[in-house]
Parts: sequence; structure tokens; C-alpha cells
Amino acid sequence: MRTTLFCLALCAGVSIHGAAHAQDAPATAACKSTASGDLHLHTLKSTIFGNERTVRVLLPEGYGDAVNKERRYPVLYMLDGQNVFDACLSDVSHHEWSVDETVQQLVADKKIPAMIVVGVDHAGKDRAREYLPYKDFVGNPDMDEPAGKRFPDFMTKEVMPLVDAKYRTLPGPANTGIGGSSYGGVASLYALLAKPNTFGYGLVESPTLWVGMGQLVRDTSPLVVMPQKVFVGFGGKEAGEPKFNDKMVGLIRQVESNFHDAGYDSSNFRFVLDADAQHTEAAWEKRLPGALTFLFGDWKPTPVP
Repeated sequence: MRTTLFCLALCAGVSIHGAAHAQDAPATAACKSTASGDLHLHTLKSTIFGNERTVRVLLPEGYGDAVNKERRYPVLYMLDGQNVFDACLSDVSHHEWSVDETVQQLVADKKIPAMIVVGVDHAGKDRAREYLPYKDFVGNPDMDEPAGKRFPDFMTKEVMPLVDAKYRTLPGPANTGIGGSSYGGVASLYALLAKPNTFGYGLVESPTLWVGMGQLVRDTSPLVVMPQKVFVGFGGKEAGEPKFNDKMVGLIRQVESNFHDAGYDSSNFRFVLDADAQHTEAAWEKRLPGALTFLFGDWKPTPVP
């Protein structure tokens, strides 16, 4: 069953563009992988959630060269890892974010530093339960109480130790980002608020901010301990009619206002409204170069503690 993300539109009988991440969509037969670069796969068994998933680690070019043997790298963790590098694994749109190609090109153009990118797979049918800190009374009113308040601990106590143990990462919020879209955008924003001393950079795309009847919006006011930089993107055609998008944009604008009230400005908080964009990996792919350049374009290495 296709997961409905914009139930304000559903309740009015409005069509939904690109409702993402259905869990039982049939896989494309004989699909040729579109992943590129030095990509390593690991199986993570989670005691927090009681399941397992694949963690996909993209290493920067030259990582294994002798000249770089002591070099450490910042890390960007991306949720819904199936959709990050490989179109064959994207179970609804069969379109990827193209994070691998985009990062490689931006690094080659010296617009961002060489970095490790980690795609953390979602948990299939348990995706909403793990990503949402609050119930989605609008999009999924019959759902059980979600477990997303444990998601930041899942990242910091299970995912990150796996990556840190195997690769030369740079620790601390000055070197660590998290990103995702839709429910993954919700989980990313919640992790930024819950673990600001871990995640310094946030890439939040098309978040469903009505969860908990807007509680995640209220969580951003007041902001006390804050991430370094946050990028938020949204499309003007994610729902079938503009008025429903306007409701969602209004929630994001309130988040923007809350960040500004806390002292953020255009140098460390950016909201992009893409008028023609839908709720798809293609839209998030399109905004990705600008998002990464904004977040990491002025990154500087810091000493390892």
C-alpha cells in the first residue's frame, strides 16, 4: 500500500505527486546499479530497534592512497539509504538522490571538502515507526505509538560507532551532518534538536511537519543548543493543489522564524522553496548541489580531540 504523505490533500480528494517510500512496491527486474565510487556495504544489527539493515559507506576518492593514510574526513549521514546512491533500490520512483555523483563533482570542483557519505537504510515496514518522534495524526491516524524518539540514540550509539570503528572519520558537530526527506526529514530535524553536540549540519528536505499536530515545529522554539548550519527545501507542487502546499510551507516558515529568533541568519539557515518541484527523489537531487555547497562550502578541518 502506497504510503500517503500529504493527507491534507487526501482528505480533500486531491491527487498526491510522488508520495515517497512505499514499502511493498515491486522491484525493477534486471535493474543495473547506478551507484558509483568506492562504496562499502555493512550489515548493522540494531539492539535499539531489534532488527537489521544495510549501512552504505561512500569513501572519497584517494581514501586508500598512502599519502592519505593519516587523513580523516567529515561525515554526512543520509537517511533512506536505499534512495541515496542507487536508483535500483528506490522502491517508488526508481530514482536516486545521486549523492555519489554530486559529492564527487562538488569535491572535484573544490566547492566542498572531500567527505565520507553514509547511507543508512530505512527499516521497510517499520520506517514510519522508527523515523517519527510523534504520531502522524493526519497522514496515518491509526498508527501505533512511534519509536522515533529513540532514533537519535540509534544513530549515535549504533550507526556512528560502526562507521567510526572502520573508517577515518572526524568527530564532533563541526564535522558531522545528517540529512533526509519526508519522514526522513522529520527524523533528521529531530536528531539535530536532540543531539546538537553530535550533528552540526542538517539537510532537511520536504519534512512532514504536521506530525504530533505540529509538535516538531514547537520543538524549535526556543532553540538553546543549536546546530551550525541547516538547509531546508520544499516543493511548490508536492501536493496536488497549492493551498495544501501553503499549509506545509507555513509550518516550515515558522521553523525558519524560530531559527532566526534564536540568532540564525542567511549564513547558517537557508530555506529554498522550489515552485515547480514535487515530492520526489528527482526534486531532492536537483536541490542537492546547492544544499551541500551551502552546508559544507566553508568547512575547515578542526583538530581531533
